[in-house]
Amino acid sequence: MEFLLEGFYDVTWQKCVMYAVGILLIYLAIKKQYEPSLLLPMGFGAILVNLPLSGVVNYEMSGIGEVAGIIEWLYDIGIHASEAMPLLLFIGIGAMIDFGPLLSNPKMFLFGAAAQFGIFFVVAAAVILGFDLKDAASIGIIGAADGPTSILVSQVLKSNYIGPIAVAAYSYMALVPIIQPAVIKATTTKKERMIRMPYNPSNVSKGLRIAFPIIVTFIAGFVAPQSVSLVGFLMFGNLIRECGVLNTLSDAAQNILANLVTLLLGITISFSMRAEQFVNVQTLLIMGLGLVAFVFDTAAGVFFAKIINLFSKNKINPMVGAAGISAFPMSARVVQKLGLEADSQNHLLMHAVGANVSGQIASVLAGGMILNLIPQMIK
Repeated sequence: MEFLLEGFYDVTWQKCVMYAVGILLIYLAIKKQYEPSLLLPMGFGAILVNLPLSGVVNYEMSGIGEVAGIIEWLYDIGIHASEAMPLLLFIGIGAMIDFGPLLSNPKMFLFGAAAQFGIFFVVAAAVILGFDLKDAASIGIIGAADGPTSILVSQVLKSNYIGPIAVAAYSYMALVPIIQPAVIKATTTKKERMIRMPYNPSNVSKGLRIAFPIIVTFIAGFVAPQSVSLVGFLMFGNLIRECGVLNTLSDAAQNILANLVTLLLGITISFSMRAEQFVNVQTLLIMGLGLVAFVFDTAAGVFFAKIINLFSKNKINPMVGAAGISAFPMSARVVQKLGLEADSQNHLLMHAVGANVSGQIASVLAGGMILNLIPQMIK
């Protein structure tokens, strides 16, 4: 009967903490509906990998030797070996995105760039706090509010904190409707939030829609070669959407592929949430720094819009700048909601969508730049 109690003897307080984390993520996914397709599998996976003598990670069996666990195998194949899962997810994301609002108002590109400020600020802050440069860079990318990019960058750089970074990135993505309104209201006045922006989109030709993902891929390839996998798969998904001859594949990428990969990615990344790696002071620091990066990205977009307004006759609602982060389309919806709260006739959605899809491009370019620069700085 002793073998029935072995599991209980193996439980530590750190594992109990991870059980609580897993249950919290499941609660947020179901009760609060915060990114349920990600937080639910991550939460359940966190429980699975921390169960005593769990069979979902590799383990030794007496008389047999090492037996492969399914979650560790998925992690080794889908993330560690090739970063395949986050990259495949980018195909689905690209197929979902309509770049029309951005192409009809190209100045929205500027907000995508401005809203990446928090990434590089937190990289510097993390180094000051004692993190290695590769870990600091991986932590900074949390500010992009782009889970797949955060996972890929931290994996390529061999960060020691892949699990906490993934949890922070997806948690703050899920909390966009809570965090962003607080930051926006703290950095704008009601008068600024009431600024109306007429929407008179220029016609975007089919040829331009098709050429855009190809052109962006070329630019990324020459400017930030390490971003080609990120940008290329995102733009490939968008090309499938816009070409007009692969409608069935476009629908499959937007729904079947994106949902399946998201499900597998969520439960697979939980391998990096084992108690011995996750429960430490550094995890708390990472969560805090990730929040700082996210807040600074939002604030930077707002202040950049205010700076433009100093020199522009046609004023931009500063809230649109906050949509320059990568959390698409949640951030654009937040801006639309706050605009209507300030003025029931103030419709900012399409402007915010333009900034938001710009942020999607900017975040993967920022990830590529980090992958390009950090290895050279470590040499």
